[in-house]
Amino acid sequence: MTEFINSFGENAMKLITSLQWYDILDILTITLMIYYCIKLFRQTRAIHLVRGIVLITLIYLLVSALNMSTSRFVFSRLFDDIVIVLILLFQPEIRHAIESFGRGDFKKFTLFSKNSELTKEQLRAGASCIAKAASNMSESKTGALIVIEGKSPLGEIIATGSPVDAQISVPVIENIFYPKAPLHDGAMIIRDNRINAAGCILPLTQAQIGRDLGTRHRAAVGMSEHSDALIVVVSEETGQISVAKDSVLTRNISNGELLEKLMQFLITDDSDKKNNKKNRRRKDADEE
Repeated sequence: MTEFINSFGENAMKLITSLQWYDILDILTITLMIYYCIKLFRQTRAIHLVRGIVLITLIYLLVSALNMSTSRFVFSRLFDDIVIVLILLFQPEIRHAIESFGRGDFKKFTLFSKNSELTKEQLRAGASCIAKAASNMSESKTGALIVIEGKSPLGEIIATGSPVDAQISVPVIENIFYPKAPLHDGAMIIRDNRINAAGCILPLTQAQIGRDLGTRHRAAVGMSEHSDALIVVVSEETGQISVAKDSVLTRNISNGELLEKLMQFLITDDSDKKNNKKNRRRKDADEE
């Protein structure tokens, strides 16, 4: 063991002393590229594509190890054109990365996002502000479209709008959706209990959701089809409040129902669900 450690130390010292300045520059360049890609994937839904590619690669290795000729042939054809496949899959992310690099937006690419630990009191306050603002806009028939980000990052959607980075408050929400305001037509994105951006463009659903519903509702359902976000819509025509989640649009809900849905979405976490299941099991066991 001692010989191995000494040998490893000697080899490491030889490697370090043999490094030239351009070798260090080469390492730093590759590190920066990897760092840049990690941040890009963390901000967008591309992270799910990466997971899928990793899973496909693992399946291919398993197929090769088991010598499954037909499956191996199919997977080998896929990996022969992997560069083209990756370019097609990540085309929006690659374009966004090149544009950001050209604009010099390096300050946006810190390694980790500022996902601070939010208390339940802060989340409740944010949910209350959103519900109150929606209620006020419902009474005045002011159209609004509010997207609360879930676990799926919405970096590519945020990039289509204007940065705001403001604390959630009723006046700020109402001012953004004021009919004569420049950002009132787009969607507001709420991330980490803050108003991150406004005037954002959402994908429209291709499903039939009702002829009496307009672009805001189609955008809300479309966003819920592409992410796990919760989307709040206030109709400009009727003043009705609707909520879209998991491709389902729940129409004409009250202010109390909206607040309950927001609280469930923002505060209920996996640990609470697990604790509830454990408590139920204990109750069932006690009753038996």
